[in-house]
Amino acid sequence: MTGPTAPSRYDFEYPDEGGVPGGKSTLSPDQTVLIDELLDRPHASTSDFEFVNDQQAGIYGATVGGREIAGLSYNDAGDDRLVLLAISVFPEFRNKGIATELIRRVLDDVRAQGKTVTIMCPIVRTFIENNPEYAGLVDSKHPGVTKRPRRS
Repeated sequence: MTGPTAPSRYDFEYPDEGGVPGGKSTLSPDQTVLIDELLDRPHASTSDFEFVNDQQAGIYGATVGGREIAGLSYNDAGDDRLVLLAISVFPEFRNKGIATELIRRVLDDVRAQGKTVTIMCPIVRTFIENNPEYAGLVDSKHPGVTKRPRRS
């Protein structure tokens, strides 16, 4: 008989409205790289980037010299809540703290607007779990993706 197994840093469950059959999904290699960056290098030096919110496209972006280097897509739920969908960082800009800083700036902007978030992005969920000062931004009725509980 074995004891409980600690959940992996890659184990997440999605709510029914997440559209993930069975509520469980395998993360892509790109997603695991970003989770590893958040957990293993939380204070990586960030290069300076311009932070933009393209409300029409539903993307918070990071740009350098007019070139988009990262983005976090979202939907406006219309009830003072944003649904944070997915973050991406171009490969040549990974492991520089861009994902961490972009998520931080997005959540600071959400807080300044007095809104809450539903998290459908496991990278954003990982960030909030490791930065509890942002936990109050997660909508209690619609939290989104969560860490999978321990398995026996």
